Amino acid sequence: MRLSTRNQLTGTISEVTLGSVMATVKVRLDGGEQVVTASITKEAVEELGLQAGVTATVLVKSTEVMLGVD
Repeated sequence: MRLSTRNQLTGTISEVTLGSVMATVKVRLDGGEQVVTASITKEAVEELGLQAGVTATVLVKSTEVMLGVD
């Protein structure tokens, strides 16, 4: 698979939580304890066969990142 996205992080799915329409997928990144959480459709989870233990690549494509603190 060839992709133009430059920010690619590899890891292993540690948790999949299904809702009625959406799902959250947690990926523990290779080489550390960092976890990235993605919100995707339930349909995508089913089509891709995502489940804990599956190796995955996190693709990050964003024009902005926002943070807030008190």
